[in-house]
Amino acid sequence: MKRLRSYYMQFRHNNNQAMERKWIFPLAVGSIVSLFLLFLTTLTSFDGSPFLFFYRSSAVTGGSSPFVENQLKPIPISTLPPSPRFAYLISGSAGDGRMLKRTLLALYHPLNQYVVHLDREASSEERLDLEKFVKDHPVLNKVGNVRMIVKANLVTYRGPTMVANTLHAAAILLKKGGDWDWFINLSASDYPLVTQDDLLHTFSYLPRDLNFIDHTSNIGWKEFQRAKPIIIDPGLYSMRKADVFWVTQKRSVPTAFKLFTGSAWMALSRPFVDYCIWGWDNLPRTVLMYYANFLSSPEGYFHTVICNAQEFRNTTVNSDLHFISWDNPPKQHPHLLRLADMQRMIDSNAPFARKFPRDDPVLDKIDSEILSRGPDMFTPGGWCVGSGKNGTDPCTLIGNRSVIRPGPGAKRLEKLISSLLSIDNFRPRQCK
Repeated sequence: MKRLRSYYMQFRHNNNQAMERKWIFPLAVGSIVSLFLLFLTTLTSFDGSPFLFFYRSSAVTGGSSPFVENQLKPIPISTLPPSPRFAYLISGSAGDGRMLKRTLLALYHPLNQYVVHLDREASSEERLDLEKFVKDHPVLNKVGNVRMIVKANLVTYRGPTMVANTLHAAAILLKKGGDWDWFINLSASDYPLVTQDDLLHTFSYLPRDLNFIDHTSNIGWKEFQRAKPIIIDPGLYSMRKADVFWVTQKRSVPTAFKLFTGSAWMALSRPFVDYCIWGWDNLPRTVLMYYANFLSSPEGYFHTVICNAQEFRNTTVNSDLHFISWDNPPKQHPHLLRLADMQRMIDSNAPFARKFPRDDPVLDKIDSEILSRGPDMFTPGGWCVGSGKNGTDPCTLIGNRSVIRPGPGAKRLEKLISSLLSIDNFRPRQCK
């Protein structure tokens, strides 16, 4: 071992001496070459430009400053905010399959997410037809942003199962829908009055935490006809659909939270939907248990939760973004919209309207004059790059999904949003 160590030390010493002698000559040559090049840089040609070509090139391209930082051009910052994304629930019942598909095509945009649902009252053939439509449609299949609740829920009109179905769809969208900003619930009898490009463009300028929900604490006659009576929804435990029924016992108005009521149609922010699903302070679950025995609970559950939650009560915008024609005082159902209502719908500046009869001529008029869509086609937008020749759908060829081309509907919608967010309408109408 000592011999090996001695040999190694001697070898390293001899090798170092050899290396030192080896580097003397290259070092001397390198120094001479460097001095020669430095001398050449001081020479100039007859026109006064640098003699060396590489120095001349950098001087020309770099301008008067030799620093790279001064040659960089700043990247222009876009003044347009990023487009939001909407998550839609479109629901229907028996006989609504065709209208649901029509509404889906009218609302479709590749940036958005969609859940479609036909309740258990619809026949298995009708549900299978909708499922096949979603799976086989070339655009829907390629983009993959439409999901169907295949295991249908039993939904009772006016019962808490409507709320349960909405929460079910919201949970699916939170888990599988990727990034989205607002959750919008619609039925097969709803229809858009603006294009998705109009909606995306207008909402891109809004804070993402706003919740569009028509609401009031002035429940009036509903205290005696809805809050105090106790109802049972058979859809919670039965395999067959049946209407709600009342029990003889009544209850007092709650004191643990304040009741609010309003429209069943809304556009809710993702943070609030997340809160309703997770309920980290238990308020959403407590209110949900209460509304399990409340008549027409979809017109009160979300309203009561948001206005009793300190975190969200100041995010409400008092509107359901719909044009709805009601009696005065309102009855259980609104008027069916016809051609005679067309101008009033447009003048309302609302992005949605309801309630439409199935395949009524007014829908054809909306398609042709507002949405510019043909039968069984998508509503055209900036993402559609097909030629549209010979009556083909230009949206079967998908371009840049982020290209937004707003039309006249964006101007109308801007007027509505500006009014809703005005000093007179925004804060004074929040959870009052």
